[in-house]
Amino acid sequence: MRRLLLPILLALLGIGAGAAAGYFLRPAPADPAEPPAEAAPTAQAAGTESAADGVASSEFVKLNNQFIVPDVEDGAIVSLVVLSLSLEVATGGTEAVYAAEPKLRDTLLQVLFDHANAGGFRGDFTSAGQMEDLRRALLEAARRVLGPTVKAVLISDIARQDNR
Repeated sequence: MRRLLLPILLALLGIGAGAAAGYFLRPAPADPAEPPAEAAPTAQAAGTESAADGVASSEFVKLNNQFIVPDVEDGAIVSLVVLSLSLEVATGGTEAVYAAEPKLRDTLLQVLFDHANAGGFRGDFTSAGQMEDLRRALLEAARRVLGPTVKAVLISDIARQDNR
């Protein structure tokens, strides 16, 4: 009998603690005069500009494949830089990005090659100034292909592998 007393006591204590937690953590009762939250979507959920915060909504489009850029010095590849890029576009611009992706990739790759040839991926290539210059050049190139629907170019991953 004594062996059963402790498990029964612990079970009753657990049930009581669970009931108390449920009582104190229950949601507040709904006000019948207020419409349900699902019935009135917010401006941001609808994909329009919110007048309260003045921020236009946007979408992020991750480009399918990584960009591989060789860093050439004296005719030899000294390192490879691998980047993953995403674009911030105005709402509804995702399809335009995917439709123009081959041309967009070509244009962005040319900017990355130019950056590599100028020595942009040597030394401290992730410094704030270097990254800002690269983002600015990539944004200008993306806007040449897609127009002003592109708001920003995001570098989500970047890695350099030295061959020396």
